[in-house]
Amino acid sequence: MFERMPPRRGIRPLVIVGAVVALLAAGTVLGVAYGQASSKTASAPTSTTAPLPPVVPDGTYPVSTATLDAGTTGAPAATPGSRLATTVWFPAARSREGGLVPDHARAPYPLLVFSQGYKQTPARYDVLLTAWASAGFVVAAPTYPHTDDLPPYMNENDIFNHPAELRTVVAAVLAFAGRPGSALSGLVNASEIGLVGQSDGGDVTLAVAANTCCRLPGVKAVAVLSGAELQGLDGTYFAAPTPPLLVVQDNADTVNIPACSAQIYDDAPPPKWYLGLLGATNLKTAHLTPYVHRNPYESVVAQVTTDFFDATLAGQTPALRAMGRDGDVPGVAQLSDGATVPVLPTGCPGAP
Repeated sequence: MFERMPPRRGIRPLVIVGAVVALLAAGTVLGVAYGQASSKTASAPTSTTAPLPPVVPDGTYPVSTATLDAGTTGAPAATPGSRLATTVWFPAARSREGGLVPDHARAPYPLLVFSQGYKQTPARYDVLLTAWASAGFVVAAPTYPHTDDLPPYMNENDIFNHPAELRTVVAAVLAFAGRPGSALSGLVNASEIGLVGQSDGGDVTLAVAANTCCRLPGVKAVAVLSGAELQGLDGTYFAAPTPPLLVVQDNADTVNIPACSAQIYDDAPPPKWYLGLLGATNLKTAHLTPYVHRNPYESVVAQVTTDFFDATLAGQTPALRAMGRDGDVPGVAQLSDGATVPVLPTGCPGAP
């Protein structure tokens, strides 16, 4: 579902964000072993043979950032702005000098890769991305340069290049993290990869997680925030085993209507969860506000997505119970894990 939203100003982070560290590297593809998450439902989590460390809540870590060049986009090399600039948020600690340095005390951390919506930049989602990093995730967010908010090279159809670009970014981040002496050295657990995206970025995220055209082996969890099944791809959705899925949708959203998220959820096999936001804002901003502005809806999204990734990536089965509690807020949100989602009987425009 393509969106056409007005630009928004950047958001101040939830916790301290350190200075940006400049990095350079090529996007060498690294193999990752595929594995499904062990947790199947909130009521019957799979037991473990070893005691698990406690779930790390949002706000535990200070957060610092790094930037890296993840390689070229799918656009012609001569096109201006054809590099995949990627910002990485990661758990940090105070150095003796008082600055922020990568926190290796509990490393390696699960990796989340976030994809932006159309005419947006990763910085606009800083509140949400910082919340995940502060809970113990390394969060990488590429700027897809032909669908951000910087004309004159805007081209919404460039979304069809994004699945390949997303795979390139995952490989580049893993390559940096595996390189001794890099700012991300030793921080990323290559066997714990999750994908998350909003709107057009949610479409891209779902394609890489669940469409035979573009699927990346090794992804263990996926969250789609106001997204849709993207029309025009060569493959088929949910034709092969897919990772655990969290779908988030505001019922007042008129850009990505609820039927589009319901289609994703209904088509997906379990384990899956649907977080319905109960009319977050007025009709003009319900598509974006729950993900970029501090408000009760954004707080629920941040907490439930953190619980979801704690459970499915970090193996913290108690987080499933927390997700059920945090996702049910009267008048704000409701979490379900049934076979289907009841919505108005309308289809999703443009979906396959």
